[in-house]
Amino acid sequence: MEKEKKYLEINKNSWNKKTKIHINSAFYDVPSFLKGKSSLNQIEIDLLGDIKNKKILHLQCHFGQDSISLARLGANVTAIDLSDEAIKTGKELAKKQILMFDLYVVIFMIYLTI
Repeated sequence: MEKEKKYLEINKNSWNKKTKIHINSAFYDVPSFLKGKSSLNQIEIDLLGDIKNKKILHLQCHFGQDSISLARLGANVTAIDLSDEAIKTGKELAKKQILMFDLYVVIFMIYLTI
């Protein structure tokens, strides 16, 4: 069990560091996102169809760009991530968008042994 706990902490710390890098990267293009650009590709939007008032659970949401994009389409989104830094950043982005949806930090992982 100690091995899994150490792995979880290493993974969380890694994503916390990546969040700080990703939020400022050209790849995520946060300035355009904040002006309304969706992080979803058109094929994803087409495949989803009308999601207004649908409940969506977004696992491994990182800092929530896709979650916010889904909320902009009218979905009720709950976004979950291991990284508390990513969740904090996602909440800040959501506030800038004046969108209300839930961002939670996953505080447990399930390990299956066979």
